[in-house]
Amino acid sequence: MTDEAVAALEEARSNATELGEAPVLPAAKDASRGVSRWLLHHRWERTEQLAGLEPKRGRGWHSLRRKFASDLMDQPLKALCELGGWKDAQTVLRYYQRADEGQLRQVLTNRRRVRT
Repeated sequence: MTDEAVAALEEARSNATELGEAPVLPAAKDASRGVSRWLLHHRWERTEQLAGLEPKRGRGWHSLRRKFASDLMDQPLKALCELGGWKDAQTVLRYYQRADEGQLRQVLTNRRRVRT
């Protein structure tokens, strides 16, 4: 993440009244509720336009969740579920985590070798 993104998240955390159940992106009128998915969808489309990106199927908020889950694949699954708000670890394993080529190569490089 960029330094600006980290600073924004730290500021949001310092302004939060509760930990754990508070939404990461609170609604403007009721901070105990999350912002509407339709508003987020609109903001995503607007961000793509401003960045000069062609809309692409599969790129959106959930792609960020997939990246988050995949980037933290080497961390304890329970901690990842807590951080990402997943109630079921199977959801993370089945739909969100994706090993990339570098991770697969590293696993093969670090495998135990059988001596003959």
